[in-house]
Amino acid sequence: MGKQLTNRGKEVDRSPMTFLESIYLWNIIKGMGITISHLFKKKATINYPEQKRSFSKVFRGLHVLNRDAEGRENCTACGLCAVACPAEAITMEAAERLPGEEHLYREEKYAAKYEINMLRCIFCGLCEEACPKDAIYLSETFAPANYSRKGFIYKKEDLVIPHPIHEKEAYEKARGGRVEINKKD
Repeated sequence: MGKQLTNRGKEVDRSPMTFLESIYLWNIIKGMGITISHLFKKKATINYPEQKRSFSKVFRGLHVLNRDAEGRENCTACGLCAVACPAEAITMEAAERLPGEEHLYREEKYAAKYEINMLRCIFCGLCEEACPKDAIYLSETFAPANYSRKGFIYKKEDLVIPHPIHEKEAYEKARGGRVEINKKD
């Protein structure tokens, strides 16, 4: 054997096996001991419908389009979330706010069409970080299963959080444990 660089190298024992070693009885006993020891350990699985696993504070789930305290949409269709998305999962079309729609949209410009292709999304959270208006965030809800590809393309109607005044309970449930952050406009 050549010069060793570390002390971890061991020479392989090439001596012939004895009869007990050749029937692998000791190895079978060791394997059964490991298996039996797992019977007495805490189970890693949970009974899902009855028990819910708690997520970490940094869990990134489904996207939500946020509203302000008056129920107006925060999104101004600036497109920064779509540009920041490495998977190019976000598409949007901007529109001008018409007179009389001040109660629906905060700014003069809003997202008339907003779609997220969840099959492309990698849940990185870059869209949330790029948004200057706190209009999009990743909630604590995970993406449900679906049978068709169209079911994974979420439109604006699917993403907008419930109205905070008219649907208070649904709004609080959708917000989860999030604290309101007021960014300067």
